[in-house]
Amino acid sequence: MPLHILNHPLAEHIMTHLRDVTTKPATFRTLAYQLSLLLAIDATRDLPTEEKVIQTPLEEMTGHVLTHQPLVVVPILRAGLGMVQPFLDTFPDVSVGYLGLERDHTTAVARNYYCKLPPLVGRRVFLVDPMLATGGSAAQAITVAKEHGAFGAQLVCIVASPEGVAEVERLHPGTVIHTAALDRALNAKKYILPGLGDFGDRLYGT
Repeated sequence: MPLHILNHPLAEHIMTHLRDVTTKPATFRTLAYQLSLLLAIDATRDLPTEEKVIQTPLEEMTGHVLTHQPLVVVPILRAGLGMVQPFLDTFPDVSVGYLGLERDHTTAVARNYYCKLPPLVGRRVFLVDPMLATGGSAAQAITVAKEHGAFGAQLVCIVASPEGVAEVERLHPGTVIHTAALDRALNAKKYILPGLGDFGDRLYGT
């Protein structure tokens, strides 16, 4: 299972404050941005580059620049919106799609209520959603991405559960998942433990 867990002391520091119930929405948003930036950098560490000859103030040298491989970031609404900006701020060639999946808190089954995607064929696609809980929404998002021509779409999340990871692997074997934390389990209401609560509610103060 290609599961990549972010391993960095700063990520652990940020995660601790994200989990803290006393963290206010304004601080939570800043922390979410910082952690999403670390995840964006980690998830793109294998982007292809090509050599480029440049002139420094002192001499000519050969450096490396990103090749033209367009990126697409697709947040799963609404919480996924909090993870998009770091990709936009960091990479010069990125498009954004939107996928609305709403989880029924009784059945834990996601309902698809909105889909607006740029062309995905031949592009590097990242599906971003802070919480990988049951895996149902993530698996559904991967299905939609594949239906629109994506190949090898990757998941980027802040917290994952073992159950969610297993469900994605069951339905979409080989899917790469990037996460800052793999937590213990789901509770009876399908929330991640220890988790950090409802990410969207904490992000937007609702």
